[in-house]
Amino acid sequence: MTRSPEMAAFLDASRDALRSSCTGAPLAAAERVISRLSYMGVARPGVDRLPVCDWIASALSRVQPERAPLGRAFGALEGQLRWRRRASASESEHPFWNGHANAVILGPGGLEDRLDLWIGATVMAPGVRYVDHDHAPEEVYLSLTPGEWWNSAMDWTDPGPAGCIYNPPGIAHAMRSGDGPFLALWYLPL
Repeated sequence: MTRSPEMAAFLDASRDALRSSCTGAPLAAAERVISRLSYMGVARPGVDRLPVCDWIASALSRVQPERAPLGRAFGALEGQLRWRRRASASESEHPFWNGHANAVILGPGGLEDRLDLWIGATVMAPGVRYVDHDHAPEEVYLSLTPGEWWNSAMDWTDPGPAGCIYNPPGIAHAMRSGDGPFLALWYLPL
């Protein structure tokens, strides 16, 4: 099996953006993800969209030049993704329920189903705060649009169009959009 040209281009752009954006512990986590990209998981095609996904086109039009190659590569791939709400989301929390979606690109249930890493995306409508959460794997985020991240070891921060955010294993963390739509990619070595 071979990967689609869109997937190959996305993974190449991810590798380049991770290596140019991260240093120290974030780069070490990114390299653990990158080292596993030569292996191809089981292809699981399928498309599913939520209404919040209507913000993706607007978000992609706002990608800064530093992230343009990654934004283009993601844009070519995103129409193939299965977008879902966070499993713990509740309809009673209307802004969060209606204002966010996640898609797994590589990982459990993703376009390539595999158990050694997660690569995915989050989209949020303007003015949405993602719930505090934690998980065992460390995580590196690359922003495609402005947004802010928080974890229990740092205040809210926007890494800018050339930076990255790193969450150590098990740390409580969250993110939020501002006046515009939020679009970010996440990379977790398992």
